[in-house]
Amino acid sequence: MFERRGNFAHTAVNTRPPPSRAALVAAFATIYVVWGSTYLAIRVAVEAIPPFVMAGTRFVLAGALLLAWLRMRGAAWPTAVQWRDHAVTGFFLLLGGNGLVAWAEQTVPSGVTALLIGVTPLFMALVAWVWPGGARPSAGTFGALLLGLAGVAWLAAPWEKPAQGGLPMEGVAALLAACGLWAVGSIHSRHVRSGAEPLLGAALQMLTGGAMQLGAAAALGEFTRFHPAAAGPAAWGAFAYLVLVGSLVGFSTFVWLLRHSTPALVSTYAWSTRWSRCGSAGSSKPRR
Repeated sequence: MFERRGNFAHTAVNTRPPPSRAALVAAFATIYVVWGSTYLAIRVAVEAIPPFVMAGTRFVLAGALLLAWLRMRGAAWPTAVQWRDHAVTGFFLLLGGNGLVAWAEQTVPSGVTALLIGVTPLFMALVAWVWPGGARPSAGTFGALLLGLAGVAWLAAPWEKPAQGGLPMEGVAALLAACGLWAVGSIHSRHVRSGAEPLLGAALQMLTGGAMQLGAAAALGEFTRFHPAAAGPAAWGAFAYLVLVGSLVGFSTFVWLLRHSTPALVSTYAWSTRWSRCGSAGSSKPRR
């Protein structure tokens, strides 16, 4: 039923050739462009929609749409093992990684968020190293890690008061934790042996991770302070963009790339997002 190829298990039907160079280039271009814009969209959305309500609803909707489309194309219903394995990945990627980003963007401007997320490739290298069977990063990677951490420290400027341009430390800590959890989820997804195709895996991760985000929203009391009628066109437009483009296109492409490229290379999307700082005109005024 399964054949093992390197560090992955594939179903017997996965004898198709590897993706073409053009497909890989198109996929990388997609996540570079799409995820560079999602930080601004998240910032706009959380101005009116509580972060875990927004993120959970976004991913549950996108996951349901993707799973329905796959079923219409003849995909089998996921097995219990597939649900379980991808729920673990969804916990780290979506509840931990994406959820904390949405929460932090209540107080951290979207451009600064994109800059801080730029340390994700460094977290990815460290997690891949400590994972069982992982390889030690090169001296160059260690040097990049030190430079990246120094840049984050300078950007956060903890010695400055907020009025002088410093950032809220709880938001910075949440973003750094999100980077680490996202790296763990990415590496875990490469070791899943359930045999689910990448798009099916993406759907399961969005459904389970989104459900966990909604659970966090309930635990934090976000539903009690959410008034859909009070959210304006900008917030709902940003939400729709996150569902259709950020999740269905961006997240699905990210999961597909993790199956066909290295985590370190896939995570370089985080370095391409810095253009979005020009869209961080959304104020850095705290919103509670």
